Amino acid sequence: MALCGGVGAMALPSELIVHIFSFLSDRDKLRASAVCSRWRECLFYPALWTELKLRIGGGGCSSSDETPKLEFLMRKFGSFVRELQLELAPVEGNLSHQNSDPSSARMDQPPGPDSDPQHKERWRDAVATYLDQVLCVFTSIRNNRNLQKLSLYGDTFILQQEGLLDSSHLHLIHQGDKKINEIQQLFMEVLSNSRQLRWLSCSFMLGLVTSCSLSCLSNPSAETLQHLSLLDHQLGPLVSPSELDRLSNLHSLALDFTDFTSELCGLLASPRRTPLHRLSLLLNGATLEFKSLEGTATEDNWKALVRVSANLRVYVMALEVDSSELLRVLKPSLPLERLHLDSYSMPVTDATLELISQQYNKTLTHFLLLRDGPDFPDLSINRNEDPLVLLTWRCTQLAVLVIHGYTVWSHNLVAISRLRGSSLRVLTVSEESIDFDPDQSVCVEGDPVHNLVKEVSLGLGRVWQPCLDSSVFLSEPTQHFHHELRAFSMGM
Repeated sequence: MALCGGVGAMALPSELIVHIFSFLSDRDKLRASAVCSRWRECLFYPALWTELKLRIGGGGCSSSDETPKLEFLMRKFGSFVRELQLELAPVEGNLSHQNSDPSSARMDQPPGPDSDPQHKERWRDAVATYLDQVLCVFTSIRNNRNLQKLSLYGDTFILQQEGLLDSSHLHLIHQGDKKINEIQQLFMEVLSNSRQLRWLSCSFMLGLVTSCSLSCLSNPSAETLQHLSLLDHQLGPLVSPSELDRLSNLHSLALDFTDFTSELCGLLASPRRTPLHRLSLLLNGATLEFKSLEGTATEDNWKALVRVSANLRVYVMALEVDSSELLRVLKPSLPLERLHLDSYSMPVTDATLELISQQYNKTLTHFLLLRDGPDFPDLSINRNEDPLVLLTWRCTQLAVLVIHGYTVWSHNLVAISRLRGSSLRVLTVSEESIDFDPDQSVCVEGDPVHNLVKEVSLGLGRVWQPCLDSSVFLSEPTQHFHHELRAFSMGM
């Protein structure tokens, strides 16, 4: 880059260099900082780092190698960054069973610290790295009074035993119990020192949030907080009624379904509060053995909440939940907009789909029906009245439909595309879920798959193909929920 008179870019004022660098991505900023000391000085100007998005670990690499990078960034920017989004995935790919079938790896129980010595050592290394990284983050932001958005996700699914997070083995980690206590104290310091927090999201962070954490939130942040998401695999609730009552300006909330009690729902229905716009609820069947649905929001509670929050929309993900339990939680007055049913051993029944299509025909926009099992059950007892076709017909606002793990007959798939047409923005069906009726195939000339693609494309008004990659469907469910609730809560 050359300027008039032969003056080079190095002669530009620092303010102008900072402005130019503001258009770079975080990764490109860090690369540019290696060019020269002048650029490095400008690139670490606080105004360029008001927002920091980081993902540490995952992909099978050793996340301990990434700890120094995290320490560097947090040391540089932790004290003044305004928006921090951090995903810690220190154990992904390190502790999973050696399994040649990728579809089965998702639901396998991970090896714990009581398994063979090799897995035990990996467990220790993974958890030790995780604890060090979390300590690094909270040590750096503990006194940050400018923090407005804090979004944290910890990929601790692999650390679960029998469906619930098990931290009882932390004594096997060097100073594990001490580090957990220090992390909890630092998190409470962050909340107490904050002054303008608008977004607080902590999902599946091992040992981070306790039932006392939210009580430390400063009064100024209690007034400014608009989104709260506290999710974990713990047995006790993370949000008490008294603490929720302080947060009178919440626009969006995400909790475990069993923690959304009648009392909490009643508080949210108070006319003194800002109306709630988005509510995300995670119903994990593995926790229902320990956390009862008794005491959760009733039909009357939902009616009262909707009267005050007329624009409220709800997102529910149900993991490995029996249909009888689903029928208990899907209340008629629940303003359900997005529903994700994900299971391995508990297939959804046609009666459940019938209920969903009748009760939420005016509100449902997203429906994901996934099953990671060896067989593909057929939901249509009578193929002329397929429940998925009826759901598509009744739910006039349906824009996203994703199906895997259930038999979808080709002619019903064509009917779905024609019923919703171009208003069905996403129609994702795995190729292995699609079956062809031999009686109808006799009457159709040519390749049945080609004909199906052609007919569905015509119905949707765009080019369509069945999905060939099952990993699109079989991502880690809690991580999917974390990402989806974030977009949902922002109205995306």
